[in-house]
Amino acid sequence: MRVTLLGTGDTTGTPTVGCDCDTCREAKARGVERTRFSVHVENDRTGESLLVDFSPDFRQQFLTHDVPLPDAGLVTHIHFDHIDGLGNAYRVFEDLPVHAADETDPKTGQSVAETVASKFDYLDRISVEAHAPFEAFRTCGLDVTLVPVDHPPLLCYGLAVEDPETGAKLSLSGDTSYGVPEDSKAVLSDPDLFLADGIVPASLCKHHPLGGKHHDEAGVPRTFGTKHMTREGALSLAEELNAARTRLVHTAHYYPVEEAFEEPLAVDGEQYDL
Repeated sequence: MRVTLLGTGDTTGTPTVGCDCDTCREAKARGVERTRFSVHVENDRTGESLLVDFSPDFRQQFLTHDVPLPDAGLVTHIHFDHIDGLGNAYRVFEDLPVHAADETDPKTGQSVAETVASKFDYLDRISVEAHAPFEAFRTCGLDVTLVPVDHPPLLCYGLAVEDPETGAKLSLSGDTSYGVPEDSKAVLSDPDLFLADGIVPASLCKHHPLGGKHHDEAGVPRTFGTKHMTREGALSLAEELNAARTRLVHTAHYYPVEEAFEEPLAVDGEQYDL
């Protein structure tokens, strides 16, 4: 299983348009980017590949990185930075199944699958396949399980991707606070690679109107506001899950420049063979 991080940034990416902060300037100087979130998972046994989330930077990502177009896609939730790139399927794919959860979101009155189907009803070459959380399904020769996480006010899902032949396992936290349910943690546990939402360092919680929550024993907040993990929260969750390797994704340009390019923060283009 080859995992390529196509997009490792948050909703504005790094560098952020119109921003001249130290971190954005340093990213430009280094020639690195954190575009909006997307992960490419290739089954090297079958030659098929799965795309997790459709970044608005879809076109740039596939022109920049040497990976094949996906044979299937998956949408974790309906925020624009994870779904709007699906419009790029127009005239690109002959047939593209898109997987998503079937739970009705009280906020929208639709499941993620239903929202994808209605929002992109003009794309007659995609088909939306709905799945119940915790029920594994097979796509591209890989076993995938969606699990609820905590990203208010919308329903959002993390996932585990496993190769049934080799046992290789990739887990993604999805956009989430540290408050991931225990039954979801059980599915995500023991990954060879864990991609964890770590939007900012905990020190920045003092700048959020709601501060931080899910404090550890030392009083360090593991959630920034209500919707995303801090760096410290993401690393705590990785330890709980017994992750062999962890990369922090969905990171913001608010990281201080002296911390923004340190391990284990990911940048676009990283590849891992599991």
